[in-house]
Amino acid sequence: MKRLLVLAAFAGLSFPAVAGDDWWPSKYGAGDTIGAANNLSAEGTKAAAQLVKLGKTYALGVVTDRGTPAYPPRSYNIVVTQSNDGMGVPAAANQVTANDDILMTYLGIGTQLDGLGHLGIGHRYYNGMLAKDFVAPGGLTKLGTESIPPIATRGVLLDMAKLRGVSMLPAGAVFNRAEIEAAAKVSGLTIGKGDVVLFHTGYAAVASKDPARFIAQQPGLGKEGAAYLASLGVVAIGADTAALEVIPFESKTEAFPVHQILLAKNGVHILENINTAELARDGATEFLFVLGQPRFQGAVQMVVNPIAIR
Repeated sequence: MKRLLVLAAFAGLSFPAVAGDDWWPSKYGAGDTIGAANNLSAEGTKAAAQLVKLGKTYALGVVTDRGTPAYPPRSYNIVVTQSNDGMGVPAAANQVTANDDILMTYLGIGTQLDGLGHLGIGHRYYNGMLAKDFVAPGGLTKLGTESIPPIATRGVLLDMAKLRGVSMLPAGAVFNRAEIEAAAKVSGLTIGKGDVVLFHTGYAAVASKDPARFIAQQPGLGKEGAAYLASLGVVAIGADTAALEVIPFESKTEAFPVHQILLAKNGVHILENINTAELARDGATEFLFVLGQPRFQGAVQMVVNPIAIR
């Protein structure tokens, strides 16, 4: 869970447990563990493939390094080692040398996918699953990101900065159903079941200039907009911001309510820190979206590099 203590807005606040069971069992079935990924289909993949006209590919992941903005205490470290005696002395008759690497990192850093076990409501997660029943120090026994099916489906980009006539939305700017529908209408889009929706806000420009501000405050999706997109059957929602949702939050008494609506209540995956800049520059509005995440057993989140193809 994102560390709320890094956000000054939460100083001194306490958050009571949320009661109620009106959001489970899931509409996909009481035993379901993949949520809105049930809306993926062979037909959707074939239709999305027809969107490829140029053969142009876009890396939607940012490069992750030691300076990547991250919610404390998240960090990234890599160590490169040389084989044999540690000095890389050539071996065998053909003088073979090699390098290996050891990665020590949080998986919720850089461009990341939030799994359904990431954020819940009063210790209940997607489909009402209690943390005590699947959360373990050695990895999640259910809802791990390794269980997410391959995603090859229609992706749509909603350029919220362009909609407002600016290059970058300011921190705290929220978009909900009205703004989503307006952006879709301008682009001639109809958002549908099985889609992946990405938002361009321009706010990624802040990441290198002011990493702390990039994490602490940002434009983003509001509660009504999240519920609306979930009702359309989308599989995942992402943006070029650190948390997808607007910060400061719409209510001063809540923390990460959009995450709760999408992950816990609707099984919709969240994609954060998406590199939408090139798609926006090209005026791309729909494309084939492809994601096959690393399958690390029991992972809560995952560093990813989704691909858009036009």
